Amino acid sequence: MTEIDLDHHRSGDAVTAELRADVVAGLTAERKWLPPKWFYDAEGSELFEKITQLPEYYPTRSEREVLAAHAGDVARLSGAHTLVELGSGSSEKTRLLLDALTGHGSLEAFVPLDVSESALADAAEAISKDYPGLTVRGVVGDFTQHLGLLPGGQPRVVAFLGGTIGNFLPAERATFLRSVREVLDVGEWLLLGTDLVKDPGILERAYDDAAGVTAEFNKNVLRVINARLGANFDVDEFEHVSHWDAENEWIEMRLRAPRALTVEIPGADLTVSFAEGEHIRTEISAKFRPAGVEAELAAAGFALERWWTDSQQRFGVSLARSVRG
Repeated sequence: MTEIDLDHHRSGDAVTAELRADVVAGLTAERKWLPPKWFYDAEGSELFEKITQLPEYYPTRSEREVLAAHAGDVARLSGAHTLVELGSGSSEKTRLLLDALTGHGSLEAFVPLDVSESALADAAEAISKDYPGLTVRGVVGDFTQHLGLLPGGQPRVVAFLGGTIGNFLPAERATFLRSVREVLDVGEWLLLGTDLVKDPGILERAYDDAAGVTAEFNKNVLRVINARLGANFDVDEFEHVSHWDAENEWIEMRLRAPRALTVEIPGADLTVSFAEGEHIRTEISAKFRPAGVEAELAAAGFALERWWTDSQQRFGVSLARSVRG
């Protein structure tokens, strides 16, 4: 069995300081917000894995269908020696890529990066066991901060799957894609998963499932703040809201205070008041059109080489090659 290395770029103190800064910025804003990365402690990661198995949540199944059909094309075109996965979670879909790349004979290393150490360690251990001879080196870090620290031999293919790119606002997306391009040499690859614009009813059900798993996932950000900053959020007081913004073509997830509330957050030296019905935006999930994906990739310095969708054209996967510095 290959030895597993975990590189840590997020110490406990640094994570707490980062959360504190986000909480102060987001909960003192005129329209309150929190970044979605704070969903993902161990409990949040488990809840998200449950979401991916829900009947309403099509993105995981749709993306898996695309990868099952085209992982061999990714291996053939990229000839990658290293597969880097950003926001890897359980890395279940990634096994399709690992199978294709190891079968192609080029792959030497797998580098998963995730903010959740528990999810990362479990995934890295399982993959190391199932792919003997493959170097597995997990990175505990934030893909908006630690891309330049990723190990691995060239050529590399960076996989950013699950539609996570949609969690960025447009300007943030542009910055992120450029940052990926900056760590790649000309000729290296980005494999990007993008959820596509579709019927709003399908989208809203995907983010507000009948079993209430997404609601618990959404509320987990409050549990994280309670645990790390000593806050006294009554998690059950807040209501999960999913809303399709047709103008921006994204889903917003929010938490709504059903009555006037005051929350103390000692670890941020903050008292937060909520009016009745006031919202915290906890996530956007942008949906894309093919032409828009190609344009955003080009603006960041990538050339689109392949575009694939599932049989229902719900989800797109693009393979793009870095073409300029």
